[in-house]
Amino acid sequence: MGSNGVTNTDPVILATAGYDHTIRFWQAHSGICHRTVQHPDSQVNSLEITPDRQMIAAAGYQHIRMYDLNSNNPNPVVNYDGISKNVTAVGFHEDGKWMYTGGEDSCARIWDLRSRNLQCQRIFQVNAPINCVTLHPNQGELIVGDQTGAIHVWDLKTDHNEQLIPDPDASIQSVSIDADASYMAAVNNKGMCYLWTLTGGSGEEPTQLLPKTKIQAHKRYALKCKFSPDSTLLATTSADQSVNIWRTADFSLKCNLALKNSTLTEQVQKRWVWDCAWSSDSQYLVTASSDNMARLWAVEQAEVKREYSGHQKAVICLAFNDCPPT
Repeated sequence: MGSNGVTNTDPVILATAGYDHTIRFWQAHSGICHRTVQHPDSQVNSLEITPDRQMIAAAGYQHIRMYDLNSNNPNPVVNYDGISKNVTAVGFHEDGKWMYTGGEDSCARIWDLRSRNLQCQRIFQVNAPINCVTLHPNQGELIVGDQTGAIHVWDLKTDHNEQLIPDPDASIQSVSIDADASYMAAVNNKGMCYLWTLTGGSGEEPTQLLPKTKIQAHKRYALKCKFSPDSTLLATTSADQSVNIWRTADFSLKCNLALKNSTLTEQVQKRWVWDCAWSSDSQYLVTASSDNMARLWAVEQAEVKREYSGHQKAVICLAFNDCPPT
């Protein structure tokens, strides 16, 4: 990115944020931080890049801020306020028509990005703080996970919702659906990963969830789950300071991504792994940890290829996009 604020031509966008009130943008291949944006109001809980790669949304305490990716403007260009408590999840419709959020006020919201009035269009209320929201690949159903262990499937066409509770004594931390809409995974604060086979979900037919299996993914708190873009792998991140990679063919463990020694870092102060994102070729995984670092892993070798060092406090969220629009 030029100093005069010209368009960012780097095909890879990598951003990280957390408790130090900054959003950092990195050259993924070199590990160099090329831009830092201040987010003074609060920590950043979640980051998401818009489908057109023009902006990035940062979800914090009582607000969402949108920053321009293609200029050096240090200030947010759009502010969504008026939410109580933390916003914990943010994402976008694939055409960029609307944004969805979820938060500790027990509400999932839809925001029309084409409207100028910055008000949310629809609200889905549940009975507990929301930890995660994910959009079904059909773009018509939101999956909401809450702190009482409930997973809600909100059909945006009919406003109907289904609810399932795999364990009423555990908080749902993260939900992921693979790109083929074959499987849904959910992880909880007991380290369990639940898996369902998906049917329906096209046309007027709602998605049906058929329990497939459950695995003790981690011995401690699980924090995030993400299917790879090619649907062959599932990553689960944890408070046990590592990431497990599972094969979707049989949900056996492929490898464990953990720091083995201090060859790439002075301090092997391994901490909670809060977030992760896959590369588009499913070969690499970027992770965010509370040792103030983000890391790029080569999954096949289970090795750290790059470290992103610069944050002063825990890194709890990241956004990664290596698919330039055609």
